[in-house]
Order: sequence, then structure tokens, then C-alpha cells
Amino acid sequence: MSSDTTGADESGAQRLDKWLWAARFFKTRPLAVEAINGGKVHVDGQRAKPGRSVRPGTRLSIHKGQLEWQIEIKAISKQRRPASEAVLLFEEEEQSRLRRQEIVEERRAAGPIARTEGGRPTKRDRRRLSDLTGR
Repeated sequence: MSSDTTGADESGAQRLDKWLWAARFFKTRPLAVEAINGGKVHVDGQRAKPGRSVRPGTRLSIHKGQLEWQIEIKAISKQRRPASEAVLLFEEEEQSRLRRQEIVEERRAAGPIARTEGGRPTKRDRRRLSDLTGR
């Protein structure tokens, strides 16, 4: 690797974890490394390690929760830039984008999820508990 500390060398390649972070798929590099090691990121259809070199033209499959991206790397960034510039680093397949939009719309249509566990019981919950236990 060159003396360049950004992770991009002369051949236009960059570490996978650095690219995912620079393209804003993950908030931090350790989160990117965790996802890669957990099998959530595939390079050209195969599992990869965080230090794998990626170049323009490389195809990635990225899973985050229920969402999935099928992308092709278009450019390498030497540093993390604003989101408006990060979207220029890759091109997403149309089918992948439509599937993701469907999932997001379904979530919105379902409405907010009520919290059923954790936290202190409400006054109503305490009354119901006392009625059940007879205290």
C-alpha cells in the first residue's frame, strides 16, 4: 500500500470497509467491519473480509436489517464526503431500489410500533397487576 493514509492506492483500489464508510452505508468503520464479518456484505457474490480491495466496477450486495442494496462501485473516495457526493460513488440496480422503496412504504403504512416491553409500568398497568394478585 502506498504512503497515502486515505486507503486508496495508485491502482484506484480501496479497502472495502473504508469504501462502505466513505459511501455512507455505515456511520463508522467499526460498524462496517462488523457487518462485513457478519456476512452482511458480499463482493461479486462472495463473502469478503474488511481489507479486501474494491475498484470501480465491483458489484456489492449490502444487507442492513430488512433492507438490501445491489450496487456497482463507480468511484473511489479518498475521504468521507457529504451524502450528496457519496451517492455518486455507486450506482444501484433499479430492481434493488424498487424493492427497498416497497419495504419502506410498507413500514410507513403499518404506522408506529407500540412499545410493549421495558420501562416502568403505568398507573393503569399497576392497577391491573394489583387486581390480578388481589393486593
